[in-house]
Amino acid sequence: MIYFSIFAASYLAGAIPFGLLIGFCFGKDIRKEGSGNIGATNVTRVIGKWWGKLCFFLDFLKGFLPVYLTAYFLTSPDGKVSGLLLLTAAAGAILGHMFPVYLRFRGGKGISTAAGAALALAGWALLIALLIWVAVFLISRYVSLASICAAAALPVAAVVLNFFYRPVPGSILFFFFIISAVAIYRHSSNIVRLYHGTELKFERKPKK
Repeated sequence: MIYFSIFAASYLAGAIPFGLLIGFCFGKDIRKEGSGNIGATNVTRVIGKWWGKLCFFLDFLKGFLPVYLTAYFLTSPDGKVSGLLLLTAAAGAILGHMFPVYLRFRGGKGISTAAGAALALAGWALLIALLIWVAVFLISRYVSLASICAAAALPVAAVVLNFFYRPVPGSILFFFFIISAVAIYRHSSNIVRLYHGTELKFERKPKK
């Protein structure tokens, strides 16, 4: 019962479509503008830079808080917490973002929410993936390409840390490989557009 409760609460939190809500505040349905995605990148395109950052932060928290709160409240007196409980919270939040019940299960790609969950699970691995995201984005100006590379790097970074720095539980390593594969699959349409050279680059609007 505890696993179901954690999953359900995490899913409902992850399913909150902050990007769509921000758009509604400006009288816009971002699903019908820009790329049609409800994530931070499209919010930036349609609404503005700072609102896009707010959307990313809120989507990030949707992944971080369920895992963090699960660890905070369910850690035993000897300082241990079930890795499976943490993964249940992480999976619930990510699936909630990608398949939100509030939007007929049509959500975003889950990168920012997965990043929040990864920070709570293995922060150093996320930091390495984040540095790769920044490097690829600055070179290419493609958010999708940067996200794909960061998703692929996350489990690899966790494996490297497992051997050379800090042990990462096998269940978390397996979970990172799963969310990496799912994230890349969710970007399949972007991969096709990148191949054909039709993917939209992220460009700042010129100042008037």
